[in-house]
Amino acid sequence: MRLLHDIDLGYCTNIHRGETWEETFSGLRDYTDQVRERISGENRYGIGLRLGAKAAEQLSSNQAAKDHFRRWMDERNAYVFTINGFPYGTFHGSRVKEQVYVPDWSTPERLEYTNKLFDLLVELAPEEKSLSVSTLPGSFKEFITPENEAGVIRAMVENLRACSQHMESLREKTGKDLHLGLEPEPLGLFETTPETVRFFEALHDGATENESAHISRNLGVNYDTCHLAIEYESPEEAVSRLRNAGIRISKIHLSSALCLKPSAEAVARLGSFQDEVYLHQVVVKKGEDVTERFRDLPDAIEWFERNRNDAGDEWRVHFHVPIHSQPEALFADTRDHISGILKLLGDEPGWCKHFEMETYTWEVLPEEIRSRDVVDQIVAEYDWCLGEFRANSLA
Repeated sequence: MRLLHDIDLGYCTNIHRGETWEETFSGLRDYTDQVRERISGENRYGIGLRLGAKAAEQLSSNQAAKDHFRRWMDERNAYVFTINGFPYGTFHGSRVKEQVYVPDWSTPERLEYTNKLFDLLVELAPEEKSLSVSTLPGSFKEFITPENEAGVIRAMVENLRACSQHMESLREKTGKDLHLGLEPEPLGLFETTPETVRFFEALHDGATENESAHISRNLGVNYDTCHLAIEYESPEEAVSRLRNAGIRISKIHLSSALCLKPSAEAVARLGSFQDEVYLHQVVVKKGEDVTERFRDLPDAIEWFERNRNDAGDEWRVHFHVPIHSQPEALFADTRDHISGILKLLGDEPGWCKHFEMETYTWEVLPEEIRSRDVVDQIVAEYDWCLGEFRANSLA
């Protein structure tokens, strides 16, 4: 929906299953439309679309399906303003884990897919001035070795520059502000804001003045509040570091991480959050320092059994928990990072206009903290987030 200062707010439809276009549209029809009816009132309703590679290919080659989707949105006073282009393939119901980073930005497949998403956005949202796609942070750290690092980074830079050129071509034809947000994530190629700044320096290194200007305009960061909170970065330092480096903040994912004090009881309960679908990276802090990083919950829990007396002061877990409520008594959350981001924006509106709630983990949440109906959960998250926007004079 459109808020003050031309802010667009939606929820990411990656919470619903859908790999084909037919499955994706079924989710929009069966769930998103219910949310719209309960949330938007007379306001236009903004859709944060997840479109995997299979669905994107099917929709791209089917003019009748595109026309039908546009009519469907027009009848509901709805519009697409952003696409989540991070998950390329299957995202629900089977093992995703590190495969969510495949193909990465060193491959032509990732470039072709992302260009296609921008082509579709331009066609599906002809009235919208600003359109965004979010994507992975280059690759997964474990995919990079000392032997392949230089070649992989070089290929990523070439492909991202080519994507910027494609966006620039579309911008010249349509007059639209198109922007791609790379999403720092725990154990991604870049996960902290200092690592992100270094990667963007590589994007600009050796570029012509004109190319560099296009990169700054077209390529930016998708700032996920869960991910940066897991890294123990404050909103003030993270946003300041990115903006001072001249990096555009393309979109902000409003999401909340699971955090806990590592007692025996809390870690035992944490075991119920393990699943076979997603990675749940864990970052451990002791005093003022990050001391351990784990790729998934079983690794962290096994380490705790050997280090009970020196397991750190706090754990933060890459598990997107419902935004509107505390998980349960043994755990806390990182909603304060969302509040901090919106306070910064309220003090200086305009530096980011695309916002998307993203709690894709609904299917794998323990039943005790999951709403029985996914629509009820999404509506509750809207209510909480809109309250924060209003508190900062943004809605």
